[in-house]
Amino acid sequence: MSSILIVGATRGLGAQLVKRYASNPTNTVYGACRSSTPPSSPSGPNIHWIPSVDLTNPESTPLDTPSWRDQVTMYTTSAIAPSFLISSLVNSSIIPSDSNSKIILVSSESGSITLRHPQEGGGNFGHHGSKAASNMLGKLLSLDLAPKKIAVGVVHPSFMRTEMTKGVGFDKFWDDGGALPPDEAAEILAKWVDGTFGMDLTGQYWAPRGTRDIGTWDAVMGEKSGKEGPVQLPW
Repeated sequence: MSSILIVGATRGLGAQLVKRYASNPTNTVYGACRSSTPPSSPSGPNIHWIPSVDLTNPESTPLDTPSWRDQVTMYTTSAIAPSFLISSLVNSSIIPSDSNSKIILVSSESGSITLRHPQEGGGNFGHHGSKAASNMLGKLLSLDLAPKKIAVGVVHPSFMRTEMTKGVGFDKFWDDGGALPPDEAAEILAKWVDGTFGMDLTGQYWAPRGTRDIGTWDAVMGEKSGKEGPVQLPW
């Protein structure tokens, strides 16, 4: 006998999955719904409804996870607000078309799904997930803005020795991880943006410094040592 929980079970695919699993009388199916009143259908002796499950409301999902507000802030900062800001700048012609304009989204190698590896472990849901969302935003913007000849790039700017990385305990990795002071990282990034990046690289994801500070690079990519100099990263 199996117990199956389906969230969003009142219509569409969710409702059909409830019916599909409930057709086996040995299953116990739990259907979560946003309404405070369970639906009348699908129904059956082995279907049990859980009302008032609203995934937009942290009070209805009291799991032991990092702060809801902190995670929302990460996604807003990395992937929601930039889309509105960039659209506004382009629509108002502050970022002009056909003039070698460049937009760079500062993401992180942590946004690469490919580079996540067991040696690193899980967690960091808000940070890593929001950076992956930022990467997708950059790709989509590059497609939208290509007709205007506005190049959009996504970068891992380097692991840096900042109060931010220190504040989350990453200072213990500064030396082994090859963390740079921000002024050095800024110089490397600016030289790449000004000298290399353009429409031929739009929509791509790069580490201008190389992979010295990407701890999972060797294990995932099958290389014995990190690469120096600009490297295109896998999504």
